[in-house]
Amino acid sequence: MGTSSRPKSSAERVREFRARQRAQGLKLVQFWVPDVTSEAFKREAHRQSLAVSRGSGEKRDQAFIDSVAAIWQDDDD
Repeated sequence: MGTSSRPKSSAERVREFRARQRAQGLKLVQFWVPDVTSEAFKREAHRQSLAVSRGSGEKRDQAFIDSVAAIWQDDDD
């Protein structure tokens, strides 16, 4: 255990954890991703799905999606 009588703050614990990770050769990477629960995201996803379904390549696009899904299903076995 540590020599300090007071508990470590969360900032101290995070700093120490990150130092241990760096010592193992790891690098912290942070990035922003879309919030899939937002209404704006849902509207845009719906708009894009309608555009794809109404496009001239709809059958070809769906065939591609089905083939990829089949590969993923085979990997689960």
